[in-house]
Amino acid sequence: MDDSKIVDLYLARDEMAIKHSADKYGRMLRSLSYRITENQETSEECENDTYLEAWNLIPPNEPRDYLSSFLSRIVRNISLNRCIHDSRLKRKGYITELTTELEQCLPDGGRTEQEAESKELAGLISDFLRKQPKEKRIIFMRRYFEMEKVSSIAQRYGYSENRINTMLFRMRNDLKKELREEGLI
Repeated sequence: MDDSKIVDLYLARDEMAIKHSADKYGRMLRSLSYRITENQETSEECENDTYLEAWNLIPPNEPRDYLSSFLSRIVRNISLNRCIHDSRLKRKGYITELTTELEQCLPDGGRTEQEAESKELAGLISDFLRKQPKEKRIIFMRRYFEMEKVSSIAQRYGYSENRINTMLFRMRNDLKKELREEGLI
């Protein structure tokens, strides 16, 4: 079933929306959650919580053209919050590693003047990614949004881990340069 019809089911408050969402995106959502939580049972719980959150957010939202991204963002946030709640985030070196990588090119949290500058920052990052070649943009998103390991990305694209690390390093530096030019760093 296409995304627009699934959203119509959510809007009509038809529980089949959840079944169709699970059929179409369940595996992807569990996989994303598992990369964050590293626990199969927790990832399944986060997936189910995602459908409840989608049920509550549609309406007013109507993500007809981006249902996959909409659900991915929800499951990612739920999974991260679950890690924080379970106090495992501090012990998870992998998430700490990702945070450290991105801290090098993002403005200091104390500098960002809350929501307005956060939206501006998000827009600048989106603009930066749109300027990148499709493959680089996907690799960046797989690493920093989907939290995929470099080894997995390298295997997927047939590159060495060193090449992926170098590509990400250069992209972070380019992003940092653009944010500096915009006065956010």
